[in-house]
Amino acid sequence: MTDGTDKTFIAAPSPADALSQLAPHLPRTDERPAKPRRARVEDAVDPDEETPRDKLERKRDYLDGFLARKPETVPAGEPGGALYEQVVAALKEIYDPEIPVNIYDLGLIYGVDASDDGDVVVTMTLTTPHCPVAESMPAEVELRAASVPGVRDAQVKLVWDPPWGPDKMSDEARLELGML
Repeated sequence: MTDGTDKTFIAAPSPADALSQLAPHLPRTDERPAKPRRARVEDAVDPDEETPRDKLERKRDYLDGFLARKPETVPAGEPGGALYEQVVAALKEIYDPEIPVNIYDLGLIYGVDASDDGDVVVTMTLTTPHCPVAESMPAEVELRAASVPGVRDAQVKLVWDPPWGPDKMSDEARLELGML
């Protein structure tokens, strides 16, 4: 140290100072919106003072806001997109004639691919190759998918690999069948 002062540490500049040094073309600090107040330890909720009702309300407010928020920009054909969700809803209306569960929750639908042009490809399987509805089920799936508004063309790919098993069922289907 040449100037004779003891410099044991150097404090980092505040974000506002760093911003003005990095971007001098931005308006001066007095023209910028006020910075949010920094969090302080004393602002924390004391667990001894918070009642269970207050804690539940705080969590409920957070969850309600979280669950109500939709993804900002999801393409129509991606999971969460409008077209994709409409096709899945249409497939959930088709029930296996031998099992009182829809084919989507039963795990017979392996994938739904929807393009922005409205072309839909449903990849599915059946419980067994000798299933009594092996000839009619893929045609019904194709008709249901094609009947969704916004779908230009629907195609069904019937696959046998990987084979279907009870592990492919949703929890709702297992509950309906008494397997949970």
